[in-house]
Amino acid sequence: MAAAAETGPRRVGFVGAGRMAEAIAQGLIRAGKVEAQYVLASAPTDRNLCHFRALGCRTTHSNHEVLQSCSLVIFATKPHVLPAVLAEVAPVVTTEHILVSVAAGVPLSTMEELLPPGARVLRVSPNLPCVVQEGAMVLARGRHAGNSEAELLQTLLEACGQCEEVPEAQVDTHTGLSGSGVAFVCAFSEALAEGAIKMGMPSGLAYRIAAQTLLGTAKMLLQKGQHPAQLRTDVCTPGGTTIYGLHALEQGGLRAAAMSAVEAATRRAKEMRKWRG
Repeated sequence: MAAAAETGPRRVGFVGAGRMAEAIAQGLIRAGKVEAQYVLASAPTDRNLCHFRALGCRTTHSNHEVLQSCSLVIFATKPHVLPAVLAEVAPVVTTEHILVSVAAGVPLSTMEELLPPGARVLRVSPNLPCVVQEGAMVLARGRHAGNSEAELLQTLLEACGQCEEVPEAQVDTHTGLSGSGVAFVCAFSEALAEGAIKMGMPSGLAYRIAAQTLLGTAKMLLQKGQHPAQLRTDVCTPGGTTIYGLHALEQGGLRAAAMSAVEAATRRAKEMRKWRG
């Protein structure tokens, strides 16, 4: 592989310009990690590229141009499209490139098979709250990506939320816990609000308070480093309202249902990986 030419400020490329790509780009730019003028995004049509232009980024319809202009390239295509895209750009991949996939279900081994020997590849599993820079992300590195590549990517992605390195085997679990978990939490938030609506609270107010309750609780858990059981105990007083409510949740099987939901989503992620691999 020939060396790619990149001098001056770091340039970040996006192959695929959907909502997740836009969220990551927005986080990088807002946090000052990368200047908008040094971000280049490609997509087959202008439908999503307009969002990148609104951020001040450059756009193109050529995937090759992204690889030729940027050493750090994030592939944010649909999972079933990624193998064909990797095969397309393989001839212009160089020893200087760091190639990152956010496509679910496409393993590092598949990426390495489709790219030149020694290509430095990593996988990132993001979730939708990256849109508001509160994402929960994990990354896994390929055989030829070292500490410097992983640390660089982690530092950049922390502009979009929390990012931790894990073995690739845990990426599917993250998908079930955090990727799909956004929907699980929304279902719970909706149910909390509907309980208040049933008791006479206006719906708009109920939904706002439910969302704020989730936000505040999450911040306390993260900032204090507490186990959820400890915070639950702090809220629960003998004979009080909370223990009565918790009893009702236990009768409804909340814990078992939540555990089963994460298990089912994780198993599905593994099935999709095998199918695509």
